[in-house]
Amino acid sequence: MTVCVVGSGGREHALARLLARSSDVVVTPGNPGMPAEVSGHRIAVTSAPPEEVEAELTVIGPEAPLVDGLADRLRARGMAVVGPGADGARLEGSKAFMKDALAEAGVATARYGVFDEIDGAIRFLGSLPGPFVVKTDGLAAGKGVLVAETREEAEADVIAKLSGRAFGGAGRRVVIEEGLIGFECSIQALCDGARAFPLAAARDFKRVFDGDRGANTGGMGGYSPPPEVDDDLVDRVMDEAVAPIVATLRRRGIDYRGVLYAGIMVTSDGPVVLEYNVRFGDPEAQVVLPRLADDPVDLLMAVATGRLLDRPRFSPDAAVCVVAAAAGYPEAPVAGDEILGLGADGQLAEPVDGVTVLHAGTTRDADGAFRVHGGRVLGLTALAPTLSAARERAYEAANRVTWPGRHLRGDIGLEPTAVLR
Repeated sequence: MTVCVVGSGGREHALARLLARSSDVVVTPGNPGMPAEVSGHRIAVTSAPPEEVEAELTVIGPEAPLVDGLADRLRARGMAVVGPGADGARLEGSKAFMKDALAEAGVATARYGVFDEIDGAIRFLGSLPGPFVVKTDGLAAGKGVLVAETREEAEADVIAKLSGRAFGGAGRRVVIEEGLIGFECSIQALCDGARAFPLAAARDFKRVFDGDRGANTGGMGGYSPPPEVDDDLVDRVMDEAVAPIVATLRRRGIDYRGVLYAGIMVTSDGPVVLEYNVRFGDPEAQVVLPRLADDPVDLLMAVATGRLLDRPRFSPDAAVCVVAAAAGYPEAPVAGDEILGLGADGQLAEPVDGVTVLHAGTTRDADGAFRVHGGRVLGLTALAPTLSAARERAYEAANRVTWPGRHLRGDIGLEPTAVLR
């Protein structure tokens, strides 16, 4: 059997290695660090479009092709696909659509308003006590969110986004929210159109610097499981935030088959939805998928064909992923530098037990040298019996790869403090 994975980043690398436990895998467009043999199965990379890859199952990684309707086009060809159609993908493609669906479903979320003109947005900011959250309505690769302590900072961001100076068309409509305080967790659920079951909980780190300071990024690392997220909390999120939105989509005639990611803030009043994503998280996939104890191909085929019957099982091990990013990330990542510390197979030249290198933004010279090609360059993912041991392994591995200006956070996997979102 062959499975096609669509995408080129660390999430897709994690998916490919997972699926290669029981199937051959073709990744399009992939990246040069992906080709390998895992458990006797081959991971290959192709430049062919997904429609031309001969595979029994296709798993779509990034959000943009889902919003663009790739899953619809593949299903029209009779292919089994993990990923919602364009109608369901609007949950991530439009934050205004998401908020409307939340309201219909009765799911707890922050007080908000949706605006495409500056005066109304400024007036709404004046009605909030602060702090403030300003989000692009459209896709912005995880970087279109500003958390502002002051009204002046929020107003400046609203003007920059609605004028098109920041994020172009994606920012010409904004969602403004009242800021929430609590601790965050990510609950990803597999949905087969009717049923939904949770994957293991995770936490990611969006800010570029330690202590959740600096600009939002696509994700600087993550870990699973968060010790304070127990089964009762996961079940509550499923009951209050996942099942109602799946039911709302069904009422709207949307057959949602894929991953539904609920970004949750656990406040003093309970869990509140910050966002929905319509695919595996990145870097959450890098710490959740390696812990999966079930056959991944069988599981995802059940999602694609509407036959998902049981809650997935996970190893008790902990996983930590530390992202090594390019100098200047996220505003102006510097590309082209040679990456030192990798072997010919793209893994560590000096291995660390339990660690896998997941390529996200690399390219390769004709002579075999790997170079920096994107903002998030590598994810160093470690498995170990405890969270502290996984964290130690991940950082040991991260310190074995280097290039000029390489940047990583030093607090991935530490006990969280209350944050503002």
